[in-house]
Amino acid sequence: MAYLSNLIGRVVADVNGERIGRLDDLVASLRGDLLHPQIVALVVKHSGGPLLIPLDAVAVLIAPAIPLNRRSQDIAPYQVSQHDLYLARDVLDKQIIDTNGVRVVRVNDLELARVNGHFYVANVDIGGLGLLRRLGPARMAEKVARRLGRKLTPGIISWEDVELLPGDQPIRLKVASDKITDLHPADLAEIISDLSRAESGKLLESLDVKTVADALEEVEPEFQASLIDAMSDEMAADVLEEMAPDEVADLLAELSQDRSQELLNLMEDDEAADVRKLLAFPEDSAGGIMTTEFVAIRPDLNAEQALAVLRETAHEAETIFYVYVTDAEGCLLGVFSLQDLVLARPQTPVREFMHARVFTANLRDSQESVAQAISKYNLLAVPVVDDEGRLHGIVTADDALDKIIPTAWKKRLPRMYR
Repeated sequence: MAYLSNLIGRVVADVNGERIGRLDDLVASLRGDLLHPQIVALVVKHSGGPLLIPLDAVAVLIAPAIPLNRRSQDIAPYQVSQHDLYLARDVLDKQIIDTNGVRVVRVNDLELARVNGHFYVANVDIGGLGLLRRLGPARMAEKVARRLGRKLTPGIISWEDVELLPGDQPIRLKVASDKITDLHPADLAEIISDLSRAESGKLLESLDVKTVADALEEVEPEFQASLIDAMSDEMAADVLEEMAPDEVADLLAELSQDRSQELLNLMEDDEAADVRKLLAFPEDSAGGIMTTEFVAIRPDLNAEQALAVLRETAHEAETIFYVYVTDAEGCLLGVFSLQDLVLARPQTPVREFMHARVFTANLRDSQESVAQAISKYNLLAVPVVDDEGRLHGIVTADDALDKIIPTAWKKRLPRMYR
């Protein structure tokens, strides 16, 4: 094992002992079949400019002075590829994502390991000891810590558990790996919140639209708006189309009216219409916080047919725990739960197992009154109707409770109706 910080600055000499320069960096390959970056070249500081020396020209890498196995004039310069990374320039002192601990951390040092004759980046050191090692007094700091009865331990993370942030350099990652896209949206949102606006923007650009939309739904509307406003118009519209209409309405309310209308005009007509409908209501009313993504069926279907409809439409609904029954005019007739549907015999008509007595909210009802009803009756969602009883949307528990409990507490509630 060796640390990058211990190698930087060491003298590099050719096979005849002629000094070429000092080690300034290491180049590592990130080609797809490697779990850990493989060291492929040295960057040597030379009076005539930096030299790229392939690793096969190096006799011993881990040495007080790094000897080469041939004369300098016999060495063909290494050609950097799109899969290569400069470790000191592109990784050291940069922020990376710890996908295991789900946090943004700064790289203080890199630990190298030799396996089957090849050198790899084994671990990332994010601890104070890694920083002290580069500054020089690491051993002295350890002695002082021991005298105080404490121990300085390196904060080691395996390279397999980290992800680089997308950067401007052509050899940096441009598309996020599965390690990022597989994170829970709430974890990804927390990581995004820890980054600067520029860094978070680059990370979002490297993700697919659905992943971005899911993550944005986990952060506050103010931060959502700042991220959306930093995106290209095309990407912003695509992301908004993937988000729940009520989330989009809250987000657009944080933007200027001109920017809001601009994005709505770029969205697909159906999605934009749903959002415009919500924006027409007061922000703190049932109509303003409801979502139009729910499942509604006709009463003449049987349980088997209702289940088929649910399979077709469930992916677009905010919740499938409740299925609403409406007539041809869209008036609410009843509701049944997923449990009711599963327990019903296949040929049983929906009207026989639906609940005709349904607690509803009017479009003009306050958010507080809806939240109180949800809490009182232990509901996951409340249907929202107009004065004629037509169903316009539903208010889910998390959206209703947003006003009456702190946001930090609300985020801890299980999203069991998703």
